Amino acid sequence: MSEQTQESQDPTVEQGQEPKGSVSRRAVIGWAGAGVALGAAAVGTVAAATRSSDEEAEAALKAVPDIEFYGEHQAGIATPVQDRLHFAAFDVSTTSRDALIRVLKEWTKAAAVMTGGREVGTGATGLAEAPPDDTGEALGLPASRLTLTIGFGPTLFEKDGKDRFGLKAKRPEGLIDLPPFPHDNLDPARSGGDLCVQACADDPQVAVHAIRNLARIGMGVVTVRWSQLGFGKTSSTTPEAQTPRNLMGFKDGTHNVSGKDTPTLDEHIWAAPGDGPEWMTGGSYLVARRIRMHIETWDRTPLSEQEDIFGRTKREGAPFGKQKEHDAPDLAAMPKDAHVRLAHPDSNSGAKLLRRGFSFTDGSDGLGRLEAGLFFLAYQRDTRKAFVPVQRKLAATDALNEYIQHVGSAHFACPPGVRKPGEWWGQSLFG
Repeated sequence: MSEQTQESQDPTVEQGQEPKGSVSRRAVIGWAGAGVALGAAAVGTVAAATRSSDEEAEAALKAVPDIEFYGEHQAGIATPVQDRLHFAAFDVSTTSRDALIRVLKEWTKAAAVMTGGREVGTGATGLAEAPPDDTGEALGLPASRLTLTIGFGPTLFEKDGKDRFGLKAKRPEGLIDLPPFPHDNLDPARSGGDLCVQACADDPQVAVHAIRNLARIGMGVVTVRWSQLGFGKTSSTTPEAQTPRNLMGFKDGTHNVSGKDTPTLDEHIWAAPGDGPEWMTGGSYLVARRIRMHIETWDRTPLSEQEDIFGRTKREGAPFGKQKEHDAPDLAAMPKDAHVRLAHPDSNSGAKLLRRGFSFTDGSDGLGRLEAGLFFLAYQRDTRKAFVPVQRKLAATDALNEYIQHVGSAHFACPPGVRKPGEWWGQSLFG
C-alpha cells in the first residue's frame, strides 16, 4: 500500500456486479428461496425478469474487447487493471533444459489461445478415450480481458550454487535476492519460485482456469510452489477513473503510473538497452509481497489516528491541508511517519513503481482473526533503485507497520512481450 499508485475502475462490467437496472444472480437465489412462500407465479415472474437481464449482462461482457497477447511488452503490466487475480509461483522439478523449453513453448501457445477466449488444444470435449486438452470450466465464458504475464525468479538461474539450466551467466544484476526488511515475517512456503504467472481477468473463473491449465500442461516439469487469489484491485493504470479502497477503508494509491504515460513508463518501468542482458530489454522487474493486515486491531483505532497514519482523509482521500484527493500533497503538513509522506516519490528521489495490487481474504487464522490483506504487485525498471529503498524507508518508520506485516515475498524478471505467433516466453533467454 503506497502513494506510488493511482487506483481506478475500468469502464467494464466487473465480476460480482450487474449492470444498472439488472437483477443479480445472487438476488435471484434469495428470491427463489422466498418464492416457496410467495407462490409459483412469483417465482416465474422473477425467472422471466432474470433471463432478460442475464442475457443483457452476458452480451455486455462479450462486447468487451480482448487484450492483445502479442506485443512489444507483456500484457498485464501497463494494460488496464482487471478486477480479479490468480497468481502462481512454480518450481521447476526437472533437470532437463529441453523439457523446460518445451513447456514454455506450450504455455505460450495456450496463453495466446486463452487470452483470446478460446479452448486449449483440441478443447474440453475431445476424444472420449483420452483426457481433454482443456479443463472446461471456462466454456461459454468470454475472455474477460484475461492477461497472462510470466516472470523468472533468481533460482531459475542458480540454486544452491548450481547452474541448473546453463542460464547463470544470463542472470540480470537487477534480479537480486531481496534483502531482509525490519518487521518481515516471511513464510518460505509463500515466498520465492523459479517461475511465476500472473493471471488477471474480470471473471475469477477465467483467471483460475488459466492457471489450472498451465499447471496441467507443465505437469512433470513444473509444480505449483504457492498461489494467491485476489479481488478488488487496489491500483490501476487508468488514473482518470475513480480510486477504490483497500480493506482498511482508505483509497489506495493516488499516484500510480498511467499505462498511457509512455515517457514515465520508459524512465521507470521498462528495462532499457544497456540496463542488463539484452533478453530483458523491454521487460520489467516484479516484486510480489503478501501483506497481512491486522484488521481487528485497525477496526478499533479512532478515525483521527487512522487518518494520521495514512496522511489522507478517509472519505475524500484528500492529503492533509487539501480538499480533494488529487490536490498536490503538502508532505510537510503530514505526520513524519505518515504512510503517504514516506512512500511518495518526492520522499524517495523520484522513485516510481507501477502497482497492480489486489485485496485478499483467506478465511480465518484459527483464532477468529480474518486472514486478509493486500497482495502487493509492483513493476519497475530496477528494483534496487525503486522498491528496495522505498521499502527500507517504510519498514523503518511507517506508522502503518503497527497494523500490517509482510508474510510472503518474491522477485521475478519479466521478459519483454512475445511479438508474434511462433515465438515463445523466454525465447531470447534460452536462445
